[in-house]
Amino acid sequence: MYTLETRESTIRIPAEYIRRGRRLEDHIDELAHDAFECRFDEDENFTLLTFDHEAVGRGKIIHGDGAIYQNVRFKALVFTMDNNEVIDGAVSEVSEYGAFVRIGPMEALLHKSQILDEPVQVNLGGDAARIEGQQSGRSLVMGSSVRARIVSKSINHNDPRSSKIGLNCKMDGLGGFDWPKGDE
Repeated sequence: MYTLETRESTIRIPAEYIRRGRRLEDHIDELAHDAFECRFDEDENFTLLTFDHEAVGRGKIIHGDGAIYQNVRFKALVFTMDNNEVIDGAVSEVSEYGAFVRIGPMEALLHKSQILDEPVQVNLGGDAARIEGQQSGRSLVMGSSVRARIVSKSINHNDPRSSKIGLNCKMDGLGGFDWPKGDE
C-alpha cells in the first residue's frame, strides 16, 4: 500500500518568487510540496509526502510567461490502492448507508449491502451507532478494525477528498477483526 519512490517532474516558479531574495532551493521545496502532495497521479496513486527536492539541469523560461519551469527530482511517499486488493482499516463513521472506513489517508464506503450475507440493521444512536447482522449478531461500530476488499474506485484528480472507493467484506476471511471465523 505504501511505497517510497524517486520521481521527476516539472514545477513552475513564478517571477515574483525570484525577486524575494531567497535561494532557488527554498522556492523549489515550497512549490514542490504544493504541486505534488495530497494529489493523485495519472496512475491513481496518492502522493502523501515529498522530500529531498533537487533541481535537475537549468530551468526554462517560456516567452510571455516570465516564470521558470524547473525539472525537479524528489522522493515521494505514495499510497496505492488496486482493485480487488484486500486492505485493513478502521470504521470512522456509521451512517444509514453503511460504514465509512479509513484506509490509509483515504475514506472508503463499506455499503450495508456489502457487509454480511444476511440482512443488517443500522442503528444510529450517536456514539453507540452500529451496524449489526440480524442473525449472527456480528456488528461494526466506530473504531472497529475491518478487513475488506476494494471493489470500486472513482478517483477525482481535481478534488481527492471527493473520490469514491467502494469496499466489500462478504468473502471468507473478511469483516471485523473480532468476528468469529468460519463456523465457530
